[in-house]
Formats: sequence, C-alpha cells, structure tokens
Amino acid sequence: MGQIDDIILSPLKIISVSGGDVLHAMKFDDPGYVGFGEAYFSIINPGEVKAWKRHRQMTLNLVVPSGAARFVVYDDRKNSVSCGTFQVITLSKENYCRLTIPPMLWVGFQGMDGNASMLLNIADIKHSPSEVDRKDIDEIKYNWEFLE
Repeated sequence: MGQIDDIILSPLKIISVSGGDVLHAMKFDDPGYVGFGEAYFSIINPGEVKAWKRHRQMTLNLVVPSGAARFVVYDDRKNSVSCGTFQVITLSKENYCRLTIPPMLWVGFQGMDGNASMLLNIADIKHSPSEVDRKDIDEIKYNWEFLE
C-alpha cells in the first residue's frame, strides 16, 4: 500500500459543545474544494463493501461523521507516478478527516463499525450516470478481509 498521487487527506475540526458536537466538513477555501455540484449521504452496513466505482469528471470529498468506513483507492492511470498502487484510509470520528479523490481513480469502501456508518460526499459536479465507470468487486484484486 502506498500514497496515490493527487489524493488529499485533510484533518477536520470537531468542536465539543453542550448537547452535541459540531463536526466541520468543508469550506470554500479548503484544499480539495474545486466547486459545488451536490452533497449527499451514503449509508454502509457493518462489513459490507461497495466497490468499484470511478468518476471521469467528479472530484469526491468524503467525510465520515458517524461510524467508520475504510476507503480503498486504486490508481490505474497510465501516466501517473502511482499507477498500480492502492491507498487505504479509514475515516471515523476518531480519525476525522476529509478524503479528496480526484477523477479517474477507482474507489470502494467498507463499513468498519458495529453499526451502520454514514458518509458524506461533497461533490464538485451534480451526479451523472454517464460520467461513472463501474467494475464488479472481483475485477480489481484487493483482499477486503484484511483489517488494518
């Protein structure tokens, strides 16, 4: 496992306040912000895997405010210095960061908490099925059983 060129991992602030915490996600002047198209939440059940997807145009900005999710990113870009590399990042309230994934990288994720986990994607463009590529989970060889 290595570092994939162009991925940004940005630590985020959690502000403790009476009645419940405030969890930052993104500001317009943060690294990784390249515009706003839409924001949406996705739920991942414990142990489940959602893989593989590649956006040809969309930049993903992923935050996990509840639970824990392991993201596996695979670089098959022919002209990239990190071509052939996997990068694994687990996000949770304990590792509260924003993961920015540029277009043309394959991504999958797995629920790593005992309960359902929630992730937020702040995308730079509105979702369009025509700009997404998909592969079955076994088309990119990765051992999802391995725990960090």
